[in-house]
Amino acid sequence: MREYLKHYIDGQWVDPVRPNSLEVDNPTTEEVSGKIALGSSADVDVAVTAARRAFATWSQTTPEERLELLGAIMAEYQKRSGDLAEAVTEEMGAPASLASGPQVNLGMGHLATAIDALKNFKFEEQHGSTLVVKEPIGVCGLITPWNWPINQIACKVFPALATGNTMVLKPSEVAPYSAQIFTEILDAAGVPAGVYNLVYGDGPGVGVPLSSHPDIDMVSFTGSTRAGIEVARNAAPTVKRVTQELGGKSPNIVLDDDDFAKSVAAGTSVMMMNSGQSCNAPSRMLVPNSRMDEAIAVAKETASAVKVGDPGDKTAIGPVASRAQFEKIQGLIQKGIDEGATLVVGGPGRPDGIDKGYYVKPTVFANVTNDMTIAREEIFGPVLCILGYDDLDQAVEIGNDTEYGLAGYVSGADLEKARSVARRIRAGSVAINHGFDMNAPFGGYKRSGNGREWGQFGFDEYLEVKAALGYAPEPAG
Repeated sequence: MREYLKHYIDGQWVDPVRPNSLEVDNPTTEEVSGKIALGSSADVDVAVTAARRAFATWSQTTPEERLELLGAIMAEYQKRSGDLAEAVTEEMGAPASLASGPQVNLGMGHLATAIDALKNFKFEEQHGSTLVVKEPIGVCGLITPWNWPINQIACKVFPALATGNTMVLKPSEVAPYSAQIFTEILDAAGVPAGVYNLVYGDGPGVGVPLSSHPDIDMVSFTGSTRAGIEVARNAAPTVKRVTQELGGKSPNIVLDDDDFAKSVAAGTSVMMMNSGQSCNAPSRMLVPNSRMDEAIAVAKETASAVKVGDPGDKTAIGPVASRAQFEKIQGLIQKGIDEGATLVVGGPGRPDGIDKGYYVKPTVFANVTNDMTIAREEIFGPVLCILGYDDLDQAVEIGNDTEYGLAGYVSGADLEKARSVARRIRAGSVAINHGFDMNAPFGGYKRSGNGREWGQFGFDEYLEVKAALGYAPEPAG
């Protein structure tokens, strides 16, 4: 039983101003696995005050000083990688292979890319007689989700640190254990008091006062579009910067070529990873109508081979993260059936032989039309929708017919054709044949948010741009 009943503020583990706790469920067993401190606006005030005080000195550090600290964090992170993986498995049900692999390694990857970006980042540039300076924005409120808990913390905290900002982190109360280990890592690495602060709590108790606080200069939020709208509303009266990475309903356009079966299988497998709990998951697969039957057969075979089971099984996918998420997914699966989509495999209820835990059957719907609920709403579970198209113009039109624009995918052997289609997809990132690059900017169009994270592109979100006019003499002539 884990008990994390203190916040981390001003370099110390401290009791909440008004002691209170929140129970955390293990999604595998549906039983309470621990407790965390339940923070309030009073705790946010204390943390923001500490961060504001620390900003005066941390903002004046050199890139070399910050690189030294990031290097120390890397050493501590590597020491605690096993503890991080165990925490992720316990808090959100990720199988051991996923937790110790992508879940933990993505955090380390964001640290490595932040280090590389900082080594070469230009904080000053001369433009004629004007000096353009990029300066840290100030105190940052960081609000992170439960689906990739370390990844989302890392891709906010490390760029904020690298660019000279101070911060208050509110991790998800659904999956808070990895945030505790992460904070212990930063403490052991010697992050100066007040530069990094952690306040546990829920959205109303901590998220709202954090996003509305007058001494917070910037809020970076990852989560649902609904919650992102509320964060922006709360932040508006103080005119702070708000960056949001929100929901998605990403199209995966499968080209009609010799790699068709391979592309369908790959798209189905990627959709099931992390039990479908990825905002950029390729949840709408678009295939030629003339090959719909072939797509159905391949997707059925692929999804049927996905094992669902205890997170200790390295070959299985685990449960979804909470009861609320499980019930939402079940309702949407039933909605797909009710609206007339073809249920290829999976469906409502837990997988056979499993009677406990928030496990969802790997589910594939075919002959989905883009006006169906399952094609419009983000399901956030292992549920794939297959839609048909007559030609690539129609495929692009259907792919772009969504309120979201976080990601897109193009799959096929013809690289030139894939490149052409990728250029036409209205999304913040488009992966050709599921390409991956940690230095690429990540973020959305439309209701998938604004701003960018990852690599050097994530740095700019944490910087103000100052123009010092007349800094140098006018050029001769």
